[in-house]
Amino acid sequence: LKAGGVAGVCVDLILFPLDTVKTRLQSPQGFRKAGGFRGIYAGVPSTAIGSFPNAAAFFITYENVKSMLHHDSTSYLTPATHMVAASLGEVVACLIRVPSEVVKQRAQVSPSSSTLRILSHTLYHEGIQGLYRGYKSTVLREIPFSLVQFPLWESLKDLWSWKQGHVVDSWQSAVCGAFAGGFAAAVTTPLDVAKTRIMLAKAGSSNASGNVLAALGGIWRTQGLSGLFAGVVPRMAAISLGGFIFLGTYEKTRQLLL
Repeated sequence: LKAGGVAGVCVDLILFPLDTVKTRLQSPQGFRKAGGFRGIYAGVPSTAIGSFPNAAAFFITYENVKSMLHHDSTSYLTPATHMVAASLGEVVACLIRVPSEVVKQRAQVSPSSSTLRILSHTLYHEGIQGLYRGYKSTVLREIPFSLVQFPLWESLKDLWSWKQGHVVDSWQSAVCGAFAGGFAAAVTTPLDVAKTRIMLAKAGSSNASGNVLAALGGIWRTQGLSGLFAGVVPRMAAISLGGFIFLGTYEKTRQLLL
C-alpha cells in the first residue's frame, strides 16, 4: 500500500503539466480554446487527493492476485498471470481513479473554474453517477494498457536479470518500466481519446452515454486518424517518464519497506 501510494503521488504530480497538455489536445474544443498553456496545473488538487489511494489499490490487488496465481503457474503461463493480475488491479483502482479523473479533466479544460466548483457542479447536475461517467471507457483503456505494459515490464526485468546474473536494481526496473509504458501508451491512445471525450461531454449529449465505439466512430468521421491519435506524443512522453518514476519508485520503496 505504501510503496504503490508513494509511487503514484510522485508520478502524478511531477508529470501533471504533460497530462494537461494531452487532455487539451484531445478535448472537443481544441487545444487553444481549452486553455492552451495557461493554468497548466488546473485540476491538480483532484490528482493530489486521488493518486495515493488509486495507486495503492492497484498494487495491493496486482501483487495479491499475482501471488495467488503464481503458485500453480508454469513459466510459460507467467505472462498470463501478470495480465490477469494487472487487469483486476485496474478494475479495482478505477473505482477511485475515475471520479478523480472526471474532476481533473474538466478542470484542465476550464482553468478559470476551481476544482471544488467543478466537483460541486458535477454532483448538483449529474449526481454520483456523473463522477463515474467514463468508468467503462477508462477500464476499457486501462485493461489493454496493462495487458501490454505489465507483462512487457516483467519480461524485460527477467531478461535483464538473466543477462547480468542477479536481480535488477530499482533504476533498471525503472528503465524497463519506461520502455513498457511508452509502447503501451502509443497503442492505446485511441481509447484514451474516447475516454477523454466521454468525460468532457455535456450531459445529455451522445458521448455522455459512455458508448466507447460510438465515440471512436465520431472521432474517426470528423477528424480521421489524427483525431484518434490526438495527444499521442505528450501521452507517450508522460507515460514513459511516468513508467520510469512510478515503477522505479515502487520497487525502491518496496525494497526499503520489506
